[in-house]
This record gives sequence, C-alpha cells and structure tokens, in this order.
Amino acid sequence: MAENPIIEVRGLSKHFEARQHLFRKSGVGGGVLKAVDDVSFRIPKGHSLGIAGESGCGKTTTAKMLLKLYEPTSGSFLFNGKDITHVRGKEELKQFRKQAQLMFQNPFEALNPRFTIFRSLLEPLIVHNIGTKEERVLLIKQALEQVNLIPAENFFEKYPHQMSGGQLQRVVLARALIVDPIFLVADEPVSMLDVSVRAGVLNLMKALTERLQLTTVYISHDLSLISYMCEQTAIMYLGKVVEIGDTMSVLHKPKHPYTQALLAAVPSPDPDEDPEEVRIKNHVPSPINMPRGCHFQDRCPYTEAICRETTPELRQADTGQIVACHMVTPYLERKAEREEHVI
Repeated sequence: MAENPIIEVRGLSKHFEARQHLFRKSGVGGGVLKAVDDVSFRIPKGHSLGIAGESGCGKTTTAKMLLKLYEPTSGSFLFNGKDITHVRGKEELKQFRKQAQLMFQNPFEALNPRFTIFRSLLEPLIVHNIGTKEERVLLIKQALEQVNLIPAENFFEKYPHQMSGGQLQRVVLARALIVDPIFLVADEPVSMLDVSVRAGVLNLMKALTERLQLTTVYISHDLSLISYMCEQTAIMYLGKVVEIGDTMSVLHKPKHPYTQALLAAVPSPDPDEDPEEVRIKNHVPSPINMPRGCHFQDRCPYTEAICRETTPELRQADTGQIVACHMVTPYLERKAEREEHVI
C-alpha cells in the first residue's frame, strides 16, 4: 500500500481467557481464545479496506481494537503516524474518538428511542464542544442534507420509530460524520436493511467517503459489498488474515483455499454458469487452544504435512496479493522439483 498510512496495524492480537465452566458441556475445557492473532495491515489516507470472513473469524474484534473499544493483548496500532496502542487518558481518547467514528450495524439500536433526531445529532457536538448554539443548528441541518434527508427541518423533531430503516441508517451516518472524522469503521452497514434500500445507502456512503477523503474500514460477510465499496480486501479465518491485497486480485484471482471456498459459495445469477467447486472438509474447529500449523489445516483440501507443523507466513503471490498459505510459497516449488528429480 501507499506510504504515510492513516491506519497502521502491526502484529495486533486479542486473546480472551476461556473459563473452563463455560465450555464444560462441549468438552473443550479452559484455555485461550485467540480472537485476533498477529494481524497486520496499512490503510493510506482516503482509501478503504474491507475485512471479510465467516462469523467468529475476528473481523469485528479487529474493528473494536481499531476504535479503542478493546485493548490489544499484543502488537501495536498507529493512527495518523502516532502510536496509540496504550493510550488511556480521557482527553487523548476523546480526541481520538472525534477523529475515528463508528457506523453501527443496527440503526434501530444505535439511536436513543427517547431522543429526537435533532437531539441525537446534537449529542456529539456537545460532547466534543463544537460550535455555538446557532452554529450547531446549522451543522445538524447540513449533516442531514449531506445524507439526502431533505428538507432537514422536517426530520428535526422526529423520533426513530417514525422513520424507516434506510432513513435511520442515514441518520447514523450523519451522526458519525458531523464531528468531521478522518477515519470511519462501518460494521455490516446495510445488513439490517431491506434489499430495496441497500443500494441507495451504499451509493451514498461511497460518494461521501470519496468526497470527504475518509479512510474507511468495512466489516462484512457480504463479498459483493466488499467488492463494490473497497479498494483493498482482507480475508480472515479464526483470527488470522489469510489473504490481503487489491480487491480485484483477492476476489477475482483468489489464492488461498479459504478465499476460493468463500467465493465458490456465492450463488451466480447466471443459470448456465458452472462455478468451480472448492470442497472444504469438516466444520470450523474450536478457536480454543488451536493446534500448531495452519488454522485451516483440518478443512483444506490441499493439506500437506508442512501445514500441520508450520504456520504459513504471509507472502506475495504472483497476482499481487499477500497470502498465508504454503501453496503459494517456495515450499511447493521445491516439492515439485524434488518429485521431478525422483521421476
């Protein structure tokens, strides 16, 4: 990625202690749950990264660490060139959170049902001491107009229950942008909306983030959303980034077997298309006390002995993206050479 990133994550990990009594029935026992395990990436100013994967892969935990809602177990996090990994001071956190905002998944839960829309948008201005009374009214009006809720004054005295899901998600976006952040995390931003209104909200978000030069992270299991919204894509599996790079390369020329399996599971609108099937075995294993080697070893159709012994490092593939798989390392090249020599 380009130099001078707004977000730079270096070996970020988040581990949780799994108390034994919580897992007694499953026979798992106590141990350590590695929700996020040694994740690294960079996002330049004005660029977007999509983090995708199955439920439990660690994408939301990663997002929470980026917003300082979770403290990492290890690793570091640089924001706009400053290491804020262990920042805990009230004023420093307040300044950071003015610059880094979250767009919640469920707009019906993100807004206080007892607050009018005006009051909900006024709250962050009060918290961050932005503007005079008159200026705040103007800022709220501009924020609503920015998300195409026009005329803005018609929405001032409305309550959340009086608005549709699409309108509420626009309000949530307006509230995030009203403090003029430089970084936005959108956690499944349209998953709670009707299909009929999703495209409108996504088009609005795309236009605004590009115009405002926002650095953005999208968390989603929807690869079509990631493909449309993001320049870079990271695929996570059991806490690990298994593939990361340019979205076109990752989603159209995937190298990791897990990425290939995810894409093969997406239904095609063409009834005559015969998609390539990637057979993965078994179920997702317990994230407690993972065995050594590749996390995907028990499900991968290409598992070799090295996969059970050595954790694959992230290496660049011939199509540009970075992949954590022994399939795309010199190991397979050497293996092929040895087999040819034997023959």
